[in-house]
Amino acid sequence: MNDAELVNQILNGNENAFRYLIATNQRLVMHVVGRIVIQHEDVEDICQEVFLKVFRQIKKFRGDSRLSTWIATIAYNTSITHIRSKKRRNEVNVEEDVLSGFEKSDNGQLQRKIEKAEAKKLLLEMIEKLPLNYRTVLTLFHLEEFSYKEIEEITGMPEGTIKSYLSRARSLLKEKLEHVIEIEKTNIFVSYAE
Repeated sequence: MNDAELVNQILNGNENAFRYLIATNQRLVMHVVGRIVIQHEDVEDICQEVFLKVFRQIKKFRGDSRLSTWIATIAYNTSITHIRSKKRRNEVNVEEDVLSGFEKSDNGQLQRKIEKAEAKKLLLEMIEKLPLNYRTVLTLFHLEEFSYKEIEEITGMPEGTIKSYLSRARSLLKEKLEHVIEIEKTNIFVSYAE
């Protein structure tokens, strides 16, 4: 079913069509919202808000872009609005439990899971510390695999700005990772010397 058919089905009251829309775009919305909104406890609520907005505004979809691009735009704008309102209320709280979701397993397997989770957490923390525009374009380009043109439609940023932000975000991440690797090398050398 193409985008136009899906929208028509939804507009004609087909609840299964809307469920299908949610199922096929849930990961996209989660990534967009999750990379912009760093307060993880808010992500699920914002995702639900995005799909409510999609449902209310589906009649406004003109088909000028892919449906997923239109939905990503709504997710982006809803996330930005949330951040602005949070800043006004001066609420910032980031917590994450590295071991959440781990089942009991043998020590070697658990150790590998912990190391992998720590590496992933470190990378996500580095991405979350990037300026909002860098985080956004990095997520949309690399994780969601949107084209420059689609990112331009979603964010309203010119293509040249997107490329610049993407390049700068990659450079910053590379610098931060190199710094962490140097610290780890030093720690390993010091522990062997003792």
